[in-house]
Amino acid sequence: MKEKKKGFITKEMMKEAIVDSFKKLNPKDMIKNPVMFVAYLGMIITFILTFVPQIVGEDGRLYNAIVTVILFLTILFANFAESIAEGRGKAQADALKSTKRDTKAKLLKPDGGYEIVNATELKKGDIVLVEAGDIIPNDGEVIEGLASVNEAAITGESAPVIKEAGGDFASVTGGTTVQSDWIKVMITSDPGESFLDKMISLVEGASRQKTPNEIALSTLLIALTVIFLVVIVSLYPIANFVGVTLEVSTLVALLVCLIPTTIGGLLSSIGIAGMDRVTRFNVIAMSGKAVEACGDVDVMILDKTGTITFGNRLAADFIPVEGIAKEELIKYALISSIKDTTPEGKSTVELGEKLGVKIDEYEFRDNEFVEFTAQTKSSGINLKDGERIRKGAASAIIEFVKENGGEIPKELKSIVDDISKLGGTPLVVAKEDIVYGVIYLKDTVKPGLTERFEKLREMGIKTVMCTGDNPLTAKTIAKEAGVDDFIAECKPEDKIDAIKKEQANGKVVAMTGDGTNDAPALAQANVGLAMNSGTIAAKEAANMVDLDSDPTKILDVVGIGKQLLITRGALTTFSIANDIAKYFAIIPAMFTLAIPQMAVLNVMGLNSPKSAIISALIFNAIIIPLLIPIALRGVKYVPMKPEKILKRNLGIYGVGGIIAPFIGIKIIDIIISPLLSLVGM
Repeated sequence: MKEKKKGFITKEMMKEAIVDSFKKLNPKDMIKNPVMFVAYLGMIITFILTFVPQIVGEDGRLYNAIVTVILFLTILFANFAESIAEGRGKAQADALKSTKRDTKAKLLKPDGGYEIVNATELKKGDIVLVEAGDIIPNDGEVIEGLASVNEAAITGESAPVIKEAGGDFASVTGGTTVQSDWIKVMITSDPGESFLDKMISLVEGASRQKTPNEIALSTLLIALTVIFLVVIVSLYPIANFVGVTLEVSTLVALLVCLIPTTIGGLLSSIGIAGMDRVTRFNVIAMSGKAVEACGDVDVMILDKTGTITFGNRLAADFIPVEGIAKEELIKYALISSIKDTTPEGKSTVELGEKLGVKIDEYEFRDNEFVEFTAQTKSSGINLKDGERIRKGAASAIIEFVKENGGEIPKELKSIVDDISKLGGTPLVVAKEDIVYGVIYLKDTVKPGLTERFEKLREMGIKTVMCTGDNPLTAKTIAKEAGVDDFIAECKPEDKIDAIKKEQANGKVVAMTGDGTNDAPALAQANVGLAMNSGTIAAKEAANMVDLDSDPTKILDVVGIGKQLLITRGALTTFSIANDIAKYFAIIPAMFTLAIPQMAVLNVMGLNSPKSAIISALIFNAIIIPLLIPIALRGVKYVPMKPEKILKRNLGIYGVGGIIAPFIGIKIIDIIISPLLSLVGM
């Protein structure tokens, strides 16, 4: 999984995040994070006791002040983690906004000509002229003309794409630039509702909502906080009953150390960073829920053409039937393909010429070329002398030959079946009542996909290939690619049925698509990834849009979703494991003076009760900024089954979460003990 190389954290982002960290100290902002709000209330209590400790019968101003400062830094670090994550989104939003500034449009008048207007004045239904060098002012559909469009402002790529009226490549995105020729565009969105506006809103975080898993984890953290709060409140009268004097600041410190402040401070930044990570991968997620759903995907529906294979079926061989010379088959295959501008037709001519057979195109310039149609499933040429040459699907050519009184060679079926079993497409060539043989068209599986599908299988994700090919061809391609299942002769409704069937079994389904006929299935899937080059209907139905229009991107998007969930789980494990070391630091410090036997729990050999409590509190504070890079970049994702991921997390972040604070708290204790001795603590 490879992201585009962009700046991780700039100086400007750091400065803005620091300022925002202080702004977020507003109680209205703090209460949005209940865990940190408890720490915030604790800081207020210790702050008050710094000046009037006598209200609880104590006299420890300096100690209270130290606890207050550490709690303040803890809260500030948590705010900084969220601010730096938001800052990355804002920085990207600013870059996107720059594509909208000062954009002008050539609004066509009903009586002819055009007037120059601001792009913000355009309304849905307006028609604009966009010429070479002009920026497309808003989302729309090409209704006339053909042009090369540079989508670098949106996708980060400079490779131009061809946009023309009709078909699946008629939609254009505001902010992109026409490189050559001209197009007339009908605007399909009102100001503030364009695709670019949605992108800006999403990367800024304005449209971000907590995902189901994030809400569930937040609920768990709140529950743990309430439990520890009850324990600490109960501990005060119990301690007094057994003759142990506990300072309020010590109880606050214990509470803040035991509640899940680490993950509480990082939880929001992990979610924001997940959205940002997908965006930096040139995929726009319409919600945080969509990103999270990627991590829960169980089934992946994939189109064969363009996703699993390159999509261009090219001539690989000519196979004549018995009694026909190969050169004769090639000659008629080339004649039928002279005016065929499809990849199949061009490759047939190229392969024939490589094999030494050449046809004079000038000789056939006045003959009638018959284009391929879905109804006839064949193409060819009508010669001047009345003879007709056809190439196409076996069923169509067999019917053509029989209509002309010809007989079908016995070996034709086996040739066609053998090619289909190899994953190729057979095109039968015939002239009137004679079958000459078969053109073997081959579609190639993209390199590396077999290994990637194997990794998905290790993760427990089932892959299903959809194709319009016949069952034999589909089976062969599926086997070569390494997918788990396939749907042959697949129609749009078959995709929807397949998705619904999997969802009925409790599965989370992802799929890609770019055409209007894919829109219903994209809407039905839990994760629908539409191509930016596709139709507006597809993009509106999906909950993700790939700006690079790479169908295989869904494999990486699922990886990003998995990484988000793993990062959240890993840091939660680390946070909870931290508490074990804090028990051994603070509990003995609180009770050793009254109960000397508790000293056996001081396994770290901390210098004094006060240094133990302050060291644990300092570690609790500094661990948050130390984990910010992991929260933003994400835990390295290694495809494997869930049970292996759980064992790996427990091994690294569980054990690490226990060991790290033992070491950290001891080091801090060694450093601060002399300082505390100097001030009489």
